[in-house]
Amino acid sequence: MKIAFAKLKVQASLLLLGLALTGCATTPYDYGNYRAHFPRSILVLPPLNESTDIKGSYSYLSTVSYPIAEMGYYVYPIVVVDQMLKENGLPTPGEMHQASLKKLREVFGADAVLYITLKEYGTKFQLLSSVTRVMAQAKLVDAVAGTVLWEGTLVAQDDGGQNNSGGGILGAIINAAVKQALNSSVDHAHDVSRFANRQMMNENGGLLYGPYHPKHKL
Repeated sequence: MKIAFAKLKVQASLLLLGLALTGCATTPYDYGNYRAHFPRSILVLPPLNESTDIKGSYSYLSTVSYPIAEMGYYVYPIVVVDQMLKENGLPTPGEMHQASLKKLREVFGADAVLYITLKEYGTKFQLLSSVTRVMAQAKLVDAVAGTVLWEGTLVAQDDGGQNNSGGGILGAIINAAVKQALNSSVDHAHDVSRFANRQMMNENGGLLYGPYHPKHKL
């Protein structure tokens, strides 16, 4: 899988993951702004959903907090954040993303806000296979200065294990039908997102270790 900018390939449980970060592949990510405005707490807003799956925004959102907390940051509970914003006249992720940083800082006291745009989310079924694909763009912004601290793009794909164990074309069709029936009954993209977010947040070019992590350093 070729990814613009930096490239990373991981194979686990038939999942292929690509991670692209701003900058060219040979240039390390510039963490100057990040270190100058190092956050202790991060407010994650529900993602803007540009995919065709209406449940994508909140299904993806539920996979974000844990890997950020693992990196040593306080992450505001996503259910509480979502409910508070809705009760204060911001019922959709689009309206939440338009809220001023000053207001978000006043209400939650967050050091930084993570904005996510979900470009692709879900499983596409074909005659002999199914492909689950997730693509998201993330931007971490300092809540006081408005400075962009970090940006990353996640691209993850699970081909569902398309190799056929035998049985010719009929066997392949039956095998694909079974897999599609199983995949359509669950949100497989949620599992892909959970795995991929851990890679995006934790790999080189991802978030720096936060102040609550034993490896933290400025």
